[in-house]
Amino acid sequence: MSVQQEAGVGGEDLEVWIDQDLCTGDGICAQYAPEVFELDIDGLAYVKGSGDELLQAPGASTPVPLTLLRDVADSAKECPGECIHVRRVSDKAEVYGPDAE
Repeated sequence: MSVQQEAGVGGEDLEVWIDQDLCTGDGICAQYAPEVFELDIDGLAYVKGSGDELLQAPGASTPVPLTLLRDVADSAKECPGECIHVRRVSDKAEVYGPDAE
C-alpha cells in the first residue's frame, strides 16, 4: 500500500507546517527530510520555502513534494514533540500528525 493510499489523500496536494511552541529541537524531521525541514540557530525546526529559506512566521507551511511524502509522513509520526502537521491543501484536513484522524 502506498503512503497516499494509507492517508487517503488520493493524489491531492499536501502541505506541512511545524508548531514551534511544541518543537523539542530533536532534529528528527531534518534527518528524515532535510529538503523540507531545518533546525535554526534557536534550536527549533522550521519548514523551508522553495528557495531553501526558513519560513519562520507562525503557522507557515510549505508544499510536500510527492517524492518526499513518505519522509515527511515519517517525520510527523516519529516527532517526539508531536509538532509536525501534514494536511490537505484543499480542505486543511490533517492526514499526518497529532490531529490526524
